[in-house]
Amino acid sequence: MGTPDFAVPSLRILLDNGYEVAGVVTATDKMGGRGKQQLLQSAVKRFAVERGLPVLQPDKLKDPAFLEQLAALQGNLQVVVAFRMLPELVWRMPALGAFNLHGSLLPRYRGAAPINWAVIEGQKETGVTTFFLNADIDTGDILFQERLPIGPDETAGEVHDRMMELGAQVVLKTVQAIESQSYTLQKQDDTLASKAPKIFRETCQIDFAQPAQNVHNFIRGLSPFPGAWALLEDQELKIFRSRPVTSGSSGAPGTLMSDGKSYLRFGAADGYIDVLELQLQGRKRMATAEFLKGHRFSGAKP
Repeated sequence: MGTPDFAVPSLRILLDNGYEVAGVVTATDKMGGRGKQQLLQSAVKRFAVERGLPVLQPDKLKDPAFLEQLAALQGNLQVVVAFRMLPELVWRMPALGAFNLHGSLLPRYRGAAPINWAVIEGQKETGVTTFFLNADIDTGDILFQERLPIGPDETAGEVHDRMMELGAQVVLKTVQAIESQSYTLQKQDDTLASKAPKIFRETCQIDFAQPAQNVHNFIRGLSPFPGAWALLEDQELKIFRSRPVTSGSSGAPGTLMSDGKSYLRFGAADGYIDVLELQLQGRKRMATAEFLKGHRFSGAKP
């Protein structure tokens, strides 16, 4: 059970290691593309179809027709990677249970956006966890964990791409352990829990009154998607890469500085943020120097 690119390596590794995948459950096709005129399939569906696997795409997970189809697959284990919260009558169905791959070292960062929040909060390490599902989201007994370092300038997207490969290895290890019944469960310590709530557009507006390092972490934690943004002459400016500087004159937080040729900076609480890669509303993503070649604005201080 999975939908985005993150889940594909986990499905692939099970097939490549000889496991019989009885079926795949993924999101329904959505209209998208330019003008939202194209019917788009999930990454998991595209891969499953290539491999000739049965695909179920329920609108509602409690739909009796879906439950009947799911039961007919006679799967004895459910593997969940980047999907939806399952109702109990779904995850209790297989004899060996249902486990989930989560993108954090649980109980840290329970919720929809664990990779983003770990980077936003300046963590130097994260990881992946497999755990058996229960009634409360991300709280089940832990099967396995693997740690993953986070570089000081690494974006959430870069962590995501490394994590999905590590996650696939842990999914395989977990399935093998469940198959041989050779694992020891670990209870989660709720006193150590933290949350990683879903991120919305409003969440992504940059607060330049924060220290420069915090702003830098915020930018890379939302890069490349959904993208941290600020206003540049009343237009939304997404910033994908940055450099924090805590020396030299910065002006008031949010003050825009540029020589019109090579640099674009915003003042922060204790310095400034050098913008290295950006995208102005209605334009393509590009390096700052390239952007400045074709942009003239008022109000910027050198």
